[in-house]
Amino acid sequence: MNVGQSRTGHRQSTSRAWLAAVALSAGLACAQHSDEGGPEWVAREFIDRMQRVHGDVQRSKAAYDLLAADARAKLEERAERASAAIGRVVKPEEMLAPSRFYLSFQPRVWSSREGPGWAVVTVEGESSRERREIRCLREQGEWKVVLELPDLPPLERRTLSAER
Repeated sequence: MNVGQSRTGHRQSTSRAWLAAVALSAGLACAQHSDEGGPEWVAREFIDRMQRVHGDVQRSKAAYDLLAADARAKLEERAERASAAIGRVVKPEEMLAPSRFYLSFQPRVWSSREGPGWAVVTVEGESSRERREIRCLREQGEWKVVLELPDLPPLERRTLSAER
């Protein structure tokens, strides 16, 4: 009887240990998953996607999808102008130029501070001079990267002269 109780006790303790391991794994998975979609994740993902573009429209679309509305609108305007100039439809995501995107240092430390609807992700490299801030906005429940693009000058319209 003592042996039977020992085996039962061993099975219960093994079951408890297994359940604890499963619960710990689930907790870690939830913690990792909860970071997904956060401002740091979006900044990292945008950088990763931009580094993979290399002229591939699907990959540029994936990076474009992480941009805040203002940047997307500015890229749409640029795409419309490019389409008119070259005579074919240019998609806004095609306006992301991978040759103009490069990392000046290898990111080592990521941190962020958040406010209501905004976040600033700080990326640091190995030296104190290697530091950049990436602004993010929460739009429709998702974090998006703010890409600073200058406004385009207004289009100049030529008037046709009736004298010709």
